[in-house]
Amino acid sequence: MQKTHVPVLGLRYWVALCLASIFGANMGDFFAHDFGLGHVAGLPFLAIALAAVFVAERYDRMVHEAYYWLAIVVVRTAATNLADFFSVDLRLPKPWVMAGLAALLAVAVAAAWQIVWRRLADKGDVQSNLLRADYGYWLAMLIAGTLGTVMGDFFSHDLHLGNALGSAVLSALLAPFFVIGARRLLWSLPFYWTTIVLVRAAGTTVGDLVAARNALGLPLSTAVTGMLFVGLLVLWKSAALKESAARA
Repeated sequence: MQKTHVPVLGLRYWVALCLASIFGANMGDFFAHDFGLGHVAGLPFLAIALAAVFVAERYDRMVHEAYYWLAIVVVRTAATNLADFFSVDLRLPKPWVMAGLAALLAVAVAAAWQIVWRRLADKGDVQSNLLRADYGYWLAMLIAGTLGTVMGDFFSHDLHLGNALGSAVLSALLAPFFVIGARRLLWSLPFYWTTIVLVRAAGTTVGDLVAARNALGLPLSTAVTGMLFVGLLVLWKSAALKESAARA
């Protein structure tokens, strides 16, 4: 993606990513269950939607972040369904799925760094080295989202913590990473992708918590979390857009 379409790392980015994770978790379940597509049949539609985002983004010269966040939601939705396919449909043991996905994520990030990112790395712009938003980045984002979803389900179901306690535990694990990332104290590939996985894990349990029948229910939860996500981006955008324009 063009630099003018990529958000700025900081507090706004991490808060928006957390809301996108909750919204995407609900969207994945809504897409699979309420649309009746299951965990696999909907993936081609999501792939087409993501391809459309990439094509439109390539020809747009305006300064905004819409394409990046649209891609985040689409990838998060697909990751939710992939995770459920592995752990629910195939009934694979979650620890083995997590181990395999963690290894795959490490390989994907390392390969992207060796082949593309290191060659284009700018020592004076650490953000651009993390938020490449190219095809390797989005593949890693899909793997990280799938891993985080399986991890969230593992904490809430396999460890018998439930969605409420699982959300509290995962949020506590995420908090130090969130504070460090929001204050821009430590930027590195391992730190960034570990934070992404934890954001996805916590987003899964929080999403399941608010979408429960004794809470908002899945359709209403999807609508509410989506509006919160979009509302945050719209209301908290001016400073980020000015910084994006300055980097262009």
